Amino acid sequence: MPSDIKPVRKLDRIDRQILHELQQDGRISYVNLARKVNLSTSPCLERVRRLEQDGFITGYTAILDPEKLNAGLTIFVELSLTYTSGEVFEEFKEAVASWPQIQECHMVSGGFDYLLKIRIEDISSYRQLLGEILHKLPGVRDSRSLIVVETLQESTNIQISPEPSIPNR
Repeated sequence: MPSDIKPVRKLDRIDRQILHELQQDGRISYVNLARKVNLSTSPCLERVRRLEQDGFITGYTAILDPEKLNAGLTIFVELSLTYTSGEVFEEFKEAVASWPQIQECHMVSGGFDYLLKIRIEDISSYRQLLGEILHKLPGVRDSRSLIVVETLQESTNIQISPEPSIPNR
């Protein structure tokens, strides 16, 4: 086994309850969290710290309203690259990270190479950003934009299975 991969730690029922509760409310007090999972405060806090150390909890964040922050338009962009070298791939990754409007970037299988999720103010702003993306992102061969008309479901929660098999790295 490579040295950077730790053995999988099994989560018990209480660990899974803690993760569930923290996904619902990341600002819950340890006193209230302990009450919900039927523990006293100190053991509950120890479990949360261990979940953090083991990488099950990677951070805490506030969920913001994009409409109120002039980022109410969501667009998915399918990109195809011309692979000329590994350098193009690395330059592409660096360039994508430099645009704050690009909320997500996924390498995918299928008819295109990458799927971007962009949040931006309006279509005019997007048209300007798309021009920059197509001209400044290295190796872009083709793009297709999908403008979100209505979002039916959006969540950051992960389903917590009874027997997760998540390797710690």
